[in-house]
Amino acid sequence: MPNTKIAIIGGGVIGGGWAARFALAGHDVAVFDPDPEAPRKVGEVYANAEAATRRLYVAPLPSPGKIRFAESIADAVAGVGWVQESVSERLDLKHRVYAEIQETLDPEAVIGSSTSGFKPSELQQGSKDPGQILVAHPFNPVYLLPLAEIVAGPDGDPRAVAWAQKLLRGVGMHPLVVRQEIDAHIADRFLEAVWREALWLVKDGVATTEEIDDAIRFGFGLRWAQMGLFETYRVAGGEAGMRHFMAQFGPALKWPWTKLMDVPEFTDELVDLIAGQSDEQSGMHSIRELERIRDDNLVGILQALKAKPWGAGETVANHEKKLRELSFAGAEVEHDLSAPLALHSATVLPEWVDYNGHMTEFRYLHVFGDATDAFLTWLGMNAEYMAGGRSIYTVETHLRHVAEVKEGRPLSVTTQLLGHDEKRIRIAHVMREGDGGDVLATAEHMLLSVNTAESRACPLVAPVTERLAAVAEGHGTLEAPDFAGRAIRAV
Repeated sequence: MPNTKIAIIGGGVIGGGWAARFALAGHDVAVFDPDPEAPRKVGEVYANAEAATRRLYVAPLPSPGKIRFAESIADAVAGVGWVQESVSERLDLKHRVYAEIQETLDPEAVIGSSTSGFKPSELQQGSKDPGQILVAHPFNPVYLLPLAEIVAGPDGDPRAVAWAQKLLRGVGMHPLVVRQEIDAHIADRFLEAVWREALWLVKDGVATTEEIDDAIRFGFGLRWAQMGLFETYRVAGGEAGMRHFMAQFGPALKWPWTKLMDVPEFTDELVDLIAGQSDEQSGMHSIRELERIRDDNLVGILQALKAKPWGAGETVANHEKKLRELSFAGAEVEHDLSAPLALHSATVLPEWVDYNGHMTEFRYLHVFGDATDAFLTWLGMNAEYMAGGRSIYTVETHLRHVAEVKEGRPLSVTTQLLGHDEKRIRIAHVMREGDGGDVLATAEHMLLSVNTAESRACPLVAPVTERLAAVAEGHGTLEAPDFAGRAIRAV
């Protein structure tokens, strides 16, 4: 199942999120939705997704795929390898959509449903190829949250599950294969329980919508974001662990604390009460403003988790590593070794600027450090190289801030090899605005080959030495930059 063209059927919040996730990962996407407003809605989702994704990943992103709007389901699914169905939660509608999809779809392709509640056996009823259909349930916003629940059901095709895992990991997601089908899968069953209890708390006048949200976002929601449920409770058990926690708090489960099996009647009064409280809580923001606030907060949380890496942050970190490796694949063919290497680009993010609106001092080093990492990766200092007990450290740095750098400005960095011996590499970076624009800053670095086990300098080895020799031959004809080797002096 090698085809990576994607079709999205249904261009609402979830469908639009899927379209953005796939397109930003480099896949061409065809969207079908009869709503004439679908192009606008998907376009707005994509704009938010692009901004958030560029903030989330430091590694260069692939060239985005194209999103086109198809005139029919048949037009959308022709020649694709994956179809993501995101239509309304009506089983009869989904059955009609699947029948129409399968009239045109390649038999080797897979249909993933975004359904939050239906089991795959229900989706597959009446299908001419049940094994082609599985559940691929995401969480909003699809372009940021990594989880996708994969449920194949008893008639599922193991090849379809394997393809789903490979495809979704390739776009930075965490495919969770649910071992047996069940209503609402796994995650939404927890959400349903919390939702039921929240409705009772509002109906009974115990809490408002804002107070309930505060209880979650200032308390256990922060713990759940990085440890989930059972690991959180294991920690709560102290040194005695989970067994102690179960013994201490298990009896409380018999107390009538919750109303999980009872649902308050959805009367007009209850709907008005909740809607009114929600308007008071959040009505000062438009939906698009709330989405951007949500995205900014999620990016911050995911970046904090990525630094560990832990939980969803590990998924982000692994995907970023793959992005970096892919960005330098075939570099010996793509780059002219008679000119400085263009290996890194970035955009000045809002959190990079100070009270003057200028990029802060340490972000210059951040960008140049990423450029150095890009150069070392290009040389061949990958996981395999470092697994041999070797790495390359920066031991000396000289920076010049040439011009003001403001928020939103595109940056590109070129790298020139100034010289090397068996243990050392000397390089110079030039940061410009965009491709070939004005010089904004320069840097010179001395790098040292290190035996990481013994913490001492050691000779460089292949493939780094081979790539260095090739670069040295090309860059040896270049003049050294006028800033190279100069100390700070009075002007």
